[in-house]
Amino acid sequence: MMKINNATIENIPLIKEIAEKSWRKHYPGIISTEQIEYMLEQMYSETELKKHFQNPNYHYYLLGDEENILGIMGFENHYQEKTTKLHRIYLLVEAKGKGLGKLALNFLKEQVKNTGDNRIILAVNKKNSSYHFYISQGFTVYEEGVFEIGNGYVMDDYLMEFCI
Repeated sequence: MMKINNATIENIPLIKEIAEKSWRKHYPGIISTEQIEYMLEQMYSETELKKHFQNPNYHYYLLGDEENILGIMGFENHYQEKTTKLHRIYLLVEAKGKGLGKLALNFLKEQVKNTGDNRIILAVNKKNSSYHFYISQGFTVYEEGVFEIGNGYVMDDYLMEFCI
């Protein structure tokens, strides 16, 4: 049985480990190895993750089955007016096809309803196959953008939304 549990600051090493495994498996061929390592350092340093836990609107969840943590989800309520931003949902390879991503998004939609927000947004790389998953779950593209992230790197993304 799949389950979703609140993460705590003590779970930072696990969050970092899952993000690193997921990124290093999923992103080669989409972005360079150098950009993967740069983004992991920027987004998943202990300092950065601690900032997330200090923000009362930012929530992390551990995704898994009875025996293993197979993924993470992080989102921020009230990111914009009446809008929650899904910052990250990463699953390990062994979680693929088990319905955990769909379960996580349905959980997120329920959580958002309880906050007064009525929209979920996310950014997904245009070459990322996860784009098709989000489409299948009712998300639509509302904008495209190329965003400079430092060190000469850019993110070429679809900005997607789901209205509740």
